Amino acid sequence: MARRSRRSIRSELNAWPGYVDALSTLLMVIIFVLLVFVLGQAFLSVTLNKRQQALDQLEHEVARLAQMLSLEHSHTTALQTEIATLHKEHEADAATASSLTAQLNQQTSERDTAQSHASALDAQLAQLNAQLSAVSAALEVSEQAVQERDHKIDNLGMQLNVALARKVEQLQQYRSEFFGRLRSVMQDHKGVQIVGDRFVFQSEVLFPVGSADLSPEGVEQIKILAKTLRQVAAQIPPDVPWILRVDGHADRLPIHTAFPSNWELSSERAITVVKLLIAEGINPHHLAATGFSDYQPLDNGTTAEAYARNRRIEFRLTDR
Repeated sequence: MARRSRRSIRSELNAWPGYVDALSTLLMVIIFVLLVFVLGQAFLSVTLNKRQQALDQLEHEVARLAQMLSLEHSHTTALQTEIATLHKEHEADAATASSLTAQLNQQTSERDTAQSHASALDAQLAQLNAQLSAVSAALEVSEQAVQERDHKIDNLGMQLNVALARKVEQLQQYRSEFFGRLRSVMQDHKGVQIVGDRFVFQSEVLFPVGSADLSPEGVEQIKILAKTLRQVAAQIPPDVPWILRVDGHADRLPIHTAFPSNWELSSERAITVVKLLIAEGINPHHLAATGFSDYQPLDNGTTAEAYARNRRIEFRLTDR
């Protein structure tokens, strides 16, 4: 008995250093993983800060261009008013000149008796001609200035269109990122697919038949979607006018539930999903619920499979 006890104690003592080595190795691995995680977080924070700075600069540039465009519009309006006034004065002066010329021609035959009056008329006509020349020169300068203003306005409009196109491109990038993350999270979920620019859930995945109350599985699916949307929304700049549209669709079979028609059923399902997204922290200003009843089918067939495809909830990230 004593020998066996001594052997057992010796075997336990021999095993103890192995446990210590294993625990030390595990501790070093954990420290290394934490170090890699901290470095990754630091690099990601620097990248996000640079992107935010670039977006802020773009926003300031768009505001400056819009202000310049407004000023140019004001200058153009003032110049157009001045040109109209000069045109009227030119017409009035032309009419006066014509009248004086007629009077001068009439007085030519009476040169002997009205020489002084003719001289005065000549002087007045010369003065009017000088005024007409000045008005014509001013009109040409004004027209040239208007052309230059129009050219500047066109350039500013092009720059503004480019800035707006960049905003749309940014929204498309965030839409791709949103759908990409959802695809990676839900790729193994039955009844979930991407159709064009929409993320589609079959109604049976979220709701019991004929009901607008989410099933427990449906609640979990929408919570996963809300988590992904929060992550993407945190990266979208405040000046990008995005919205997540929740569309409810039904099949064309008549219903025999508490809802009068498929219109009410599809709309109520979309509203139920939006309410849960709001409860999960999504800003309601970026949400919209719409019901399409059975008038936007994916499959025009009359089989049970076709009806199942048409009963769905669609999510579309778009602009307002």
